[in-house]
Amino acid sequence: MENLDFLTLPVTHPTGEYDVTIGYDLLSQIGRISGTDDNVALITDTNVGPLYAKQAAQQWENCVVITLPAGEAYKTLDSVRTAYEQMFAAGCDRQTTVVALGGGVINDLSGFVASTFMRGVRFVTCPTTLLSIVDASVGGKTGVDMPEGKNLVGAFKQPEAVIADLSLLKSLIKEEFACGMAEAIKHGLLSNKEVLPTLTQTNWGEGLRNGFSAEDKVAFMQLVHDVVTVKRDVVQRDPFEKGERALLNLGHTFGHAIEQVTNYEVRHGEGVAMGLVCAANVSYKLGFSTIDLQPEIEQMLKNVNLPVRLPRVDPENVFSAMQQDKKKKGKKLRYILLEDFEGAFIADDVPDDAILETIRDLQNW
Repeated sequence: MENLDFLTLPVTHPTGEYDVTIGYDLLSQIGRISGTDDNVALITDTNVGPLYAKQAAQQWENCVVITLPAGEAYKTLDSVRTAYEQMFAAGCDRQTTVVALGGGVINDLSGFVASTFMRGVRFVTCPTTLLSIVDASVGGKTGVDMPEGKNLVGAFKQPEAVIADLSLLKSLIKEEFACGMAEAIKHGLLSNKEVLPTLTQTNWGEGLRNGFSAEDKVAFMQLVHDVVTVKRDVVQRDPFEKGERALLNLGHTFGHAIEQVTNYEVRHGEGVAMGLVCAANVSYKLGFSTIDLQPEIEQMLKNVNLPVRLPRVDPENVFSAMQQDKKKKGKKLRYILLEDFEGAFIADDVPDDAILETIRDLQNW
C-alpha cells in the first residue's frame, strides 16, 4: 500500500464542491488546506477546546474562539444565540468564516450558525471524533435539538472544506471511538459490506492510542476514506434527502428516541448500535429479511464494544419519542429496514405492535 500523508475525497453538491481531506497532523494546516483568510470564528466545546483550540486558532491573526459546553444537551438554540452574541462582540461580519472544531454536536451547531449568521457565511469543519468524520461532517445537514426531538430545527449548509485529522482521535475515550464505529458499520451494511471485516476485527482505537505501525496507519486512513465514500456517494445522488438519502438513517429512528428518553445518557453512536439491532429484529420478524441478521450484526457491534440491548426505559415512552422522526409521512412513521444483506429500504407499513414488541424484546432487563 502506498505510504500517503493524506487522502482527498471530492464531494459535489448542487451549488459547488468541496474536498474531504483525511490524514494525520493536519490541525495546524486547516487554514492553508481550506484557503481560509484571517477572519475566523472558531467554534469548539469544553472537551476539545482545551486540547486543540489554541493550536488551531494561531493560524489566523483575527480569530475569535467560541467555547460552548460539551454534550448533546447543549445542542440548542440557546447555544446558537451564545455563538451569535460572541461573534457580534468580536466584530464578525459577512466575510467571516465559521470553523467547527469538535464532534458531531459542534459540527451540526456550527454549520447552523454559519447558515444563519448575517444570512450565511463560509463554513469549514475539522471533525475531532470518528463519528463526526464518517457521518456528521459530510452532506451539509446542520441543526439543533428541540425538547420534542433531535435535529428538528436546522438547514442544509455545505462546508467549504472538511479537514479530518486522524491524529486527534487518539484523545478519544474508548466509548466515543466506539460510537464512530457504529456509524461506520451502518455505512458498511448499506453499501460497502467488504469493509465490515476490516472494521470489526481490528482494534483500531487501541492502535491510535498506543501508536500505529506505518502499515496500519495507512490502512486506517484508507478504511476511513472508504467509509466516508459510502456517505459521499449517497448524498451526491440525493443532496436534500428526497429519497435514497433517508437510508442513511438506518438505526436512527430507534436510536434518536432512545437517546431522548434517557436524557442523552445514551450516546448517539450507542443509540445507533441499538437501533441497528432493532432494525434487524423487525426486518426478520415481519419477513422483510429472509435471513436472521440480528446475531451477525450483534457480534460485529460487540467486537467494537458497542451495546446490543436497550436500557430499561418504558417502551411506550420510546415509541412516543419516535413519533417526532423527520421521515414521518403525514402521521405515519416510516422505518429503514434491512433486506437480507442486500441493502436497506424504506418501509411505511410496519405495525405499531411489532415495534413495541421489538423494544420490549431487546431491553436489557
